[in-house]
Amino acid sequence: MNLEHYQFKTNHSHLDFESESVGPKGKIKKIVRFSPQNANGITYFNLGFGDLDTETGIISDLSKSNNGDREKILTTIARIVLVFTEHFPDVMVYAQGSTPARTRLYQMGISGNIDEIQEILHVYGYTNGKWQLFETKVNYEAFLVSRK
Repeated sequence: MNLEHYQFKTNHSHLDFESESVGPKGKIKKIVRFSPQNANGITYFNLGFGDLDTETGIISDLSKSNNGDREKILTTIARIVLVFTEHFPDVMVYAQGSTPARTRLYQMGISGNIDEIQEILHVYGYTNGKWQLFETKVNYEAFLVSRK
């Protein structure tokens, strides 16, 4: 994926990543946080993403920054997932938008780059109560990726 993305930095645990959106609304700090979860004895990491309120320190996954850089932000998140899974190659990463519209946005980003993504990652989508290999023409409620 040689698409334009923002530079980012991570903390020592490689669980939190920070980047900065730059556009008409100024500079907006973006945070990606990987949180360990457990379901039915299976550990995975939830990908949380949002804007950082620098005054309160709260990360909002519902804010709409409308900074004109949506594709660059999505590419940055994808790059962060690759770095995270380089450090933790045996983990699964779960992603779901905070709203159905955001989940759809994630799906469009995955679909538009699926060939390149699948060279590195296994990609699954959740629909009708089950996980399946990602297909571009199916609407999903959530996504799961792991390193090949």
